[in-house]
Amino acid sequence: MTLRPVALRARVALAAAAAILAAVILLGGAVFGLVARELRSSLDETLEARAGEVARLAASTPVLLTAPGALEGRLGGRQLLVQVLDRRGRIVARSLALGGRVLPRPGPADAALRRGAVGYADAALGEEPLRLYAAPLPVVGDGQAAGGAVLVAGSTAEISGTLLRLRQLVIGSALAAAALAAALAALLVRRALRPLARLSSAARSIAATGDASRRLPDLTARDEVGDLADTLNAMLASLERAREAERRFVGDASHELRTPLTALRGNAAYVARHGADPDVIADLERDAERLSGLLDGLLALAREDAAAAPLEEGIRLDRVARTAAGGDPLVELTAPAAVTVRGDRVALQRLVENLLENARRHGPGGGRVRLSVRGEDGQALVEVSDEGPGPAPGEAERTFERFWRAPGARGEGSGLGLAIVRVTAERHGGRAGVEGSRFWIELPTAGAKADVPGPDRALAST
Repeated sequence: MTLRPVALRARVALAAAAAILAAVILLGGAVFGLVARELRSSLDETLEARAGEVARLAASTPVLLTAPGALEGRLGGRQLLVQVLDRRGRIVARSLALGGRVLPRPGPADAALRRGAVGYADAALGEEPLRLYAAPLPVVGDGQAAGGAVLVAGSTAEISGTLLRLRQLVIGSALAAAALAAALAALLVRRALRPLARLSSAARSIAATGDASRRLPDLTARDEVGDLADTLNAMLASLERAREAERRFVGDASHELRTPLTALRGNAAYVARHGADPDVIADLERDAERLSGLLDGLLALAREDAAAAPLEEGIRLDRVARTAAGGDPLVELTAPAAVTVRGDRVALQRLVENLLENARRHGPGGGRVRLSVRGEDGQALVEVSDEGPGPAPGEAERTFERFWRAPGARGEGSGLGLAIVRVTAERHGGRAGVEGSRFWIELPTAGAKADVPGPDRALAST
């Protein structure tokens, strides 16, 4: 299913918002936990310090415990609550802030009285939440509180309020950051997708018209989108070359087929009117042979264009050349060593046969043809030369064009032999060329890395 740009923008915005939201919540949770621990730790230290002051007072001047205001203490502007018990748990003294209330006994107070242990506990005095600390008093002097316990409590309402505001701040900040991240992500993705929208619109227009000569808009940005535009334009240029080559090939093929077909029709009409004649029968056979050769060349060329990269390993190119020479006394074969390539045996043999046939057609009658196969620097080199002058200046590259025939060639060739040679060489990762009357093919030997072209390159090379 194709993802529309709008859906893509929404998904990226949601992903960015979710990531920022999660990050801020995790950070806020860590800060919240740290602040809560620090606030509670600070309250515990204050309660413990106040309890120590009361214990020292009980040991040094126990008579002052019951003096008005002796047990009053403050924490951040809020009153601390103090209650002193004797060893039997009876209240000896308490802070005025308690009024008629009493700090809860169970828990840390019992532990301080019975086991002499200190401890903290969360409690409540009416609806007010408290943090309670209990510590034993030393058995010093004859005061009423000797051997008893001191309870110190402080309200945690302020801490709870601070933590509540901090929690709200974290949640609000997370939502605001997520909304901002979503907006920025949507904006950035929109700007990033704008060139893609232009490319998509242009591509749809090209697809609708089928005009491969058109190009996608040139994007000035040198990023991935710009590289994509360049790649697609290169692909369109390749398709245009392939289509032009196909159009030219169809036109040339129809022109080349028309000549022997016209001759066949004329000779057939003559036979129908005047009866069989040896000369006309010979013309018919010659035209049919020419037409058959042309069709064979077209089929071979089409197969090479559509064929995949060769897979067969271990083709002895020297043996292929020897088979193609076929014991012709006019062919001088030089193959001093075994040359192994990776390829299609039938196609390679046709390649060498076409080179030999080209040399026989363009060399002097009865002249010798030299065929050489050797390997050097990881490449297999096949060379075929005749005793003629070779292509005229400016015609060397045209020799590999389809349906092109040199003016001085003997016989009626199809003009496809050398075109098949080049396409076959390129399909095997090699190349073809001509220097004077020497035609050469260079192929990678077995084990060497071949630059195997695709079908469009094979078409474009013509």
